[in-house]
Amino acid sequence: MTYLFDSKLSENLSIFFALKQIYGIGKNNSSLICKKLGFSINLKVKNLSKNQVTDILNIIDSLKLIIAADLKKFKKLIIKNLLDIKSYKGLRKTQGLPVRGQRTHTNAKTARKKFT
Repeated sequence: MTYLFDSKLSENLSIFFALKQIYGIGKNNSSLICKKLGFSINLKVKNLSKNQVTDILNIIDSLKLIIAADLKKFKKLIIKNLLDIKSYKGLRKTQGLPVRGQRTHTNAKTARKKFT
C-alpha cells in the first residue's frame, strides 16, 4: 500500500483514480498532476517508483492545494466563523437543517440525520 496525505492508495488502481481518493483532490486536479508529471492515466500505483511518489508530493506542494487535514480544518473554521457572526447558514447548520433553502416539511431527513 502507498500512503499519501493520510490516504491509502489501492495498488491496483490507476494513478488518476488513486489520486482522487485523497481528500481535496478531484478529477481536474488529478488529471493536472498526471499531465504535469507526464504520467499515463493508466499507470498503476504499484508501478510507481519512490522518485515518482516524491515528484507527486512536490507537485502538490507547488500547486498550493489545500488537502487532507488542512482542508478539514479550513472547513471547520468556515463553519465556526458562520456561527460567530450568527448568520442564517450557520444557525441552520447547528440545528441540522438544510442550509440552502430546501423544503423541510416532507424532505430533509438526511440533513437531520447528519448532525444528530
